[in-house]
Amino acid sequence: MPIAPMPSPTPTPDGGETPETAARRAAMALCSTATREELQAALDGLGPLGPVEELRPTETGLVMARGRIGGDGRSFNLGEMTVTRAAIRLPAGEAGFAYHLGRDRAKARLAAILDALWQRPDHREAVEAALAPLATRRAAEAEAEARRIAATRVNFFTMARGED
Repeated sequence: MPIAPMPSPTPTPDGGETPETAARRAAMALCSTATREELQAALDGLGPLGPVEELRPTETGLVMARGRIGGDGRSFNLGEMTVTRAAIRLPAGEAGFAYHLGRDRAKARLAAILDALWQRPDHREAVEAALAPLATRRAAEAEAEARRIAATRVNFFTMARGED
């Protein structure tokens, strides 16, 4: 069964997203690059949750990846990708959602639980603190990638231009 896209966040009157939506998006971006073990460790550090209700069973499906030639040309179907989604509800009523590339249902469920916990104002700082090691790892990986790219960068310039 194909996976339906997540609804777009509510924009601000000027068309941008709210600071809360941007912060939630950043937290979920950290979850998307985390391993299942990292998500489990973050969740374990938050203490007991109580029963978590599944809004729909965690499922795996395919989505079509689209591309553009040169980044701005006509779009084309690049191919299908496997995606797993989870939707849960906490006992207090917050609903959490997560989509992940691949087939790891446990990882998607853990990310959905963290998403729901993040939405609780009294848990938000604790969730962000639990995700801080992921942010540190992600920043270190980005820095290492930038160093690898900078090592192969070639700067072309002309010192003097001759007249023919």
